[in-house]
Amino acid sequence: MSDCKEQHHQHHDHQHGAHCGHTAIRHEGHIDYLHDGHLLHPHGDHVDEHVLPVNAHNPDQCTPDHHCSGHEPGHVHGPGCGHEAVPHGDHVDYLVDGHLHHPHGDHCDNHGPVKIVESAKSLP
Repeated sequence: MSDCKEQHHQHHDHQHGAHCGHTAIRHEGHIDYLHDGHLLHPHGDHVDEHVLPVNAHNPDQCTPDHHCSGHEPGHVHGPGCGHEAVPHGDHVDYLVDGHLHHPHGDHCDNHGPVKIVESAKSLP
């Protein structure tokens, strides 16, 4: 096992890569993969578990006036809702049309864009 200090995702036999079928996100200079509500980064002989940080690019503020065409106004985010869960700070957001949605009362907050890697040519 490597001397990596990141939190490791245990018992992960799937090989993430350009054609693995999981959404690839560029994050802090590398590629992570969304897989069952986890943000995973293959790293040497293991897989690191990452979280998108709360920052100016991906804030965690309330945005009650945010309206998105990515789902109907009454849509409820949660397991099985059709949107991928993304760990963000100390909570979970949902990927909708290239940005993070956070369910908050009767609306969704916009927690900023993510850089989805669309092409295998973009992968390192």
